[in-house]
Amino acid sequence: MKKLLFIFPHPDDESFACAGTMSKYSEAGHEIYHVCATSGDKGKCGPFNITCKKELASFRENELKKATDCTGVTELILYRFPDGGLSAMNRETLVEKLRETIIKVLPDVVITFPPDGVTGHNDHITLSEATKQAVVESEQWLKPHEWCDLYYVSIPHYYDHCTDHAPSATYPITGKIDISSQTDRKGQAIQAHKSQEYSVNRAYPGILEGDFRVIKPYEYYTLIRSKGVEITPIAVEPVPVFDFFTV
Repeated sequence: MKKLLFIFPHPDDESFACAGTMSKYSEAGHEIYHVCATSGDKGKCGPFNITCKKELASFRENELKKATDCTGVTELILYRFPDGGLSAMNRETLVEKLRETIIKVLPDVVITFPPDGVTGHNDHITLSEATKQAVVESEQWLKPHEWCDLYYVSIPHYYDHCTDHAPSATYPITGKIDISSQTDRKGQAIQAHKSQEYSVNRAYPGILEGDFRVIKPYEYYTLIRSKGVEITPIAVEPVPVFDFFTV
């Protein structure tokens, strides 16, 4: 049994990026931990009559809990930092919180967004940088056999159904996880974020109506640090299918 720690800034990031992977490794008997750094209280409220940020934060946390139930998350960890404000935080405060979580959970694998944030969102970028720093710093506190592997997750099909464009990728994708048996669970997790219908309909049209055909059979990753060693990723075509725990 292994432990995977997913670190994202907002409710719904995990479902868009990794819900299939979470489900796959949960089904295989591994422990899944998910850090959500903010409660998404600056987001839209969709079809719901939500009157204030506090109410929206609570609503979105409940949606996130439903989503993580779909994907078999072992523990959901809520930091409740300011939505849209991670870049304005004291960086050491953010890194320290992440480092403490890594030391407590002792994950074998940590997953977060790449430095381009997939969408260029400042919270995504800031948390990516802080997570990498926290992983490196955790190695000073842990024994070598406790050091984790760090992966960035990308969503190369995020802009397939809208007119926007992705920022320039900062790292090449080096592997993909086969989630073809988990697309229904990914779809159900995305459906849980009903308040975010605008974002869901842009990236995954049809899902809120129960049509999961838009979900691709793979989720995409880049290994950038392994057991204390920085990895220089090299693009490979076609992108190979891999498993986090199979050499």
